[in-house]
Amino acid sequence: MSFSILVVDDEPDVAEMFRQRFRREARQGTYVLHFAGSGEEALQMLAHEIEPQLIVLLSDINMPGMDGLSLLREIKQRRPDLPVMMVTAYGDDERRRHAAEAGALQFLTKPVDFDFLKEQLRQLPGASA
Repeated sequence: MSFSILVVDDEPDVAEMFRQRFRREARQGTYVLHFAGSGEEALQMLAHEIEPQLIVLLSDINMPGMDGLSLLREIKQRRPDLPVMMVTAYGDDERRRHAAEAGALQFLTKPVDFDFLKEQLRQLPGASA
């Protein structure tokens, strides 16, 4: 069974990095990666059903327009059961606290430790890799 991951980041190279690091899982059909370049685009994508089943959203915190924390709050209102992991280049405790208070499942610091991320994905309800 395949599961979708939505990655939200305004930096175009992030999509390529995720494609490279999830190449095997994508080829095996484990994960289907979807990308949004802004919080607003992510909300538009969520308004339409993402197929296969969306199991997690990974969002950068610092983005122009709607930042990641605002996106997180909006998602938790619309889809409270959707796990959201926040990704940022800045790993300070204040950001972690705000993300946790807003309902983030996990807080990842760039550069992303993809082995750790994949382990976290395997632990999501209904997911297996």
